[in-house]
Amino acid sequence: MSSNAGQGQAQGRDICQRAGEYALRSIQLYRVLVSNRDGVGLVIGKQFLRAATSIGANLIEAQSGESRKDFVHKLSIAQKEARESKYWLTLILRGKILAADLVSPLYEETNQLIAILTRIIVSTKQNTPRKKSNS
Repeated sequence: MSSNAGQGQAQGRDICQRAGEYALRSIQLYRVLVSNRDGVGLVIGKQFLRAATSIGANLIEAQSGESRKDFVHKLSIAQKEARESKYWLTLILRGKILAADLVSPLYEETNQLIAILTRIIVSTKQNTPRKKSNS
């Protein structure tokens, strides 16, 4: 990327990198969850892992969006997956399936990813030219 590249491009690369690192951390948490012998960790872990790893995949797809509308749509899916990840992490915390010190850092990163995705979506929508109506 050139030094005069736009802020949006830099932000897009950074969020993709963060989502990739988030997915790797989620895999580590999943491995701890499935070692829980009562089966609860396995069931919740699978749901969490699917949502958590989907965030980055949808961000990659968004970068290849065919239009701004498609870009926003795929970012919105990534945002929904992040919110679902937060739900599963909340259950893990509230259900005391794992110790809070193992889960809380990932929970905080989830909140940050949601906030970043929300800002990108809002900003893109605000900067999208609207079609004039013929009224």
